[in-house]
Amino acid sequence: MAVLKVIEVLSNSNESWEDATKNAVKQAGKSVKNIRSVYVQEQSAIVDGDEVTEFRVNVKITFEVK
Repeated sequence: MAVLKVIEVLSNSNESWEDATKNAVKQAGKSVKNIRSVYVQEQSAIVDGDEVTEFRVNVKITFEVK
């Protein structure tokens, strides 16, 4: 039986929500090993004028504790 833990991470990107999600996993991977999945809980964006300038995600990252 595997023991799994979930952490919540906020991340952003100037490119897309997908890129923000990848950034969250990449940053979490620097201190957390054995990442199994990521769940995008919430998405938002910053708008300046009529342009989206920043994409933000709130994700839950699941990893195995060994």
